[in-house]
Amino acid sequence: MIQIKTEAEIALMRQAGLVVGRTLEKLKAAAAPGMTTADLDAIAEESIRGEGAIPSFLGYRGFPARICTSINSEIVHGIPSTRAVIRDGDVVSIDCGAIVDGYHGDAAVTVPVGNVKPELLELLRVTEESLWHGIAAARLGGRLIDISRGIEDYIRSQRHPFADRPGGASWGIVEEYVGHGIGTEMHQDPQVYNYVGRRMAKGPELVKGLALAVEPMVNLGSRSTRVLDDGWTVVTEDGFPSAHFEHTFTLTERGPWVLTALDGGEERLAALGVLKVSA
Repeated sequence: MIQIKTEAEIALMRQAGLVVGRTLEKLKAAAAPGMTTADLDAIAEESIRGEGAIPSFLGYRGFPARICTSINSEIVHGIPSTRAVIRDGDVVSIDCGAIVDGYHGDAAVTVPVGNVKPELLELLRVTEESLWHGIAAARLGGRLIDISRGIEDYIRSQRHPFADRPGGASWGIVEEYVGHGIGTEMHQDPQVYNYVGRRMAKGPELVKGLALAVEPMVNLGSRSTRVLDDGWTVVTEDGFPSAHFEHTFTLTERGPWVLTALDGGEERLAALGVLKVSA
């Protein structure tokens, strides 16, 4: 069932989104060679609880931590551990959620640590830009598939770093894991795909009060995935690195309002020309 929120409920989601946004800023600044992902989880615990919020992920379907931390070929849902040491040249995906007065915020970033290879930096750039292009494609009265098309079209338009190698190469857009509606539960209808299938429906109309978490996951190699024995960590089948970015947003008459971005998404969306000038 799709949940439509009131303005007061969206305001609570904005509070939760700001907690998530501020926590991710702290985690991005802290990620460094020699740290463990358990260290990052401890920072997230202090940040989220310190603002009077509740971590969304802890205990969710048995998940044992406050954030998901996924390194290099780990795509999503990595479990923080004292044994997972961040090294120079790694890319670390950090997924964070928080609850304020029963309402969720959910966002993710992939952080380059130290001296990262150019092809990995390009992977991160393309994935993050695809997120913003997906959000920018959303309009009141539009359809859910507009977001999916915005994400995929941008990714497909970008040259792959290994395109000149024998046989070429293309971006691997993960299909098994998708974005979602969000509100009083972290995962709600509708699902937000990061690609457009041949027989995919247009999806529901985009209306005021609908909140969505959009989260493209892109692999440097093939799109194929598998789940590790821990039952949570999703990795690329071929061992190539992956990137993951996510924001929670809703729609207003001005355009998208990104609830987990500290500036509401103003800078990035204005650059894409999708925000109306304030009165």
